[in-house]
Amino acid sequence: MELHELALAEAAQSIRTKQVSPLELTEAVLARLDEVEPTVSAFATVTADLAITTAKTLTDEIALGTYRGPLHGVPVGVKDLYDTAGIPTMAGSQVLADHVPTTDSAVTAKLSTLGAVMIGKTHTHEFAYGSLTPASRNPWNPERTAGGSSGGSAAALASGTIMVGLGTDTGGSIRTPASVCGVVGLKPTYGRVSRRGIFPLSWSLDHAGPLTRTVEDAAIVLSHIAGHDPEDPASADVAVPDYTASLKGDLTGLTIGVPVNYFTEHVDPEVMSITETAIATMVSAGAHVRPLTIPLASALEPTEISLLAPEASAIHQYLLRERADRYGEEVRTLLEAGELVPATDYIRALRARTRIQHEIRDMFADIDVLIAPSLPTPAVRLDGPVIRWPDGFVEPATAAYVRFAALGNVTGLPALSVPAGFTTAGLPVGIQIIGRPFEEGTILNVGYSYEALTSWSRLAPL
Repeated sequence: MELHELALAEAAQSIRTKQVSPLELTEAVLARLDEVEPTVSAFATVTADLAITTAKTLTDEIALGTYRGPLHGVPVGVKDLYDTAGIPTMAGSQVLADHVPTTDSAVTAKLSTLGAVMIGKTHTHEFAYGSLTPASRNPWNPERTAGGSSGGSAAALASGTIMVGLGTDTGGSIRTPASVCGVVGLKPTYGRVSRRGIFPLSWSLDHAGPLTRTVEDAAIVLSHIAGHDPEDPASADVAVPDYTASLKGDLTGLTIGVPVNYFTEHVDPEVMSITETAIATMVSAGAHVRPLTIPLASALEPTEISLLAPEASAIHQYLLRERADRYGEEVRTLLEAGELVPATDYIRALRARTRIQHEIRDMFADIDVLIAPSLPTPAVRLDGPVIRWPDGFVEPATAAYVRFAALGNVTGLPALSVPAGFTTAGLPVGIQIIGRPFEEGTILNVGYSYEALTSWSRLAPL
């Protein structure tokens, strides 16, 4: 196995035991980046010189007996929404072309202290307001989308140029690229990870979380970036466990909720077949299935849109008036439309969300996790991002990708996307595992246990 193919846990073990130095690992990843970046285009900014300098320092520390933990010397990619001191943070937009933060975001500051090596800032859909990340391409098929809005992080991870990617998820923006790129994506519970220093899209829907190659890696990262931050008004003051201790590898007695509505409508047959096979695999390992109906399903998407649109427009109100000509047409149009949402509609959406949260909470009384497809389709083509369903319905890819993510964002529940197979065209498909509030340990154990029964997460493109 080449160094750039290592998972985080494997790299950490090699560094800790001095089999590999942080400098050797960083040089291997940068060599891989030189090879694949022209095709994948995952990075908005590559910080190679900084990475080498940091890696040398971390290598010296290891030689002197200092080991900061499992992220010491590990290459990471930071979504271009996270503030990074002295390095441009443009949020994928010319609106912020001159923006160079003087401080780190809460999460990047933690990673720096832990000894992570930043390889660069990864592409995002402009201001994270979309599901395709036009600048990046899918490593499994460069004619297909890498998903969004954290598409650069997922593409870099899948192609071997980082071992951890930072993402955000407002309408599926961690789970979508994870699914289409064949990697693991974790949207924690709302408030579990600080969003301080991350350019917001929708303050009541935004989540920060990791993309990794394995579920174990996601557990490691979450254990180190989660925690209460008084400077993030939405941050939850809830104790953070060691999530790696939750990885029991046992599904005996687990009750899986399997939806009979919503997640079964307008779904690619191969995606549904792969999801059913994944659930059957878990049942063979001791889990039980309980069919269920998603309550208030028809209200999920309207509620999400009615919250996201006005909140995004309020965030951009002044920038839109000062620099409207610098926005891309798609995002500018969405922001202008969001200003037309009446305050009464927004208030009704807030009330609807509360009711949805209560109904979904009651649904979880009889199940441990909900399992469904991460997305209704695999990666769409970059030159034709629409889905034509057999019944004649034509659906924009962004709308389709947000559709299955809405439950997790509107409720704020933790959701994990894990690789579950490939279509006959060789495109990855993910399943999402949704759990109760702050029970990330449960969904991580389910994903970890499933991962041990299959080999999907260790396959690589290119």
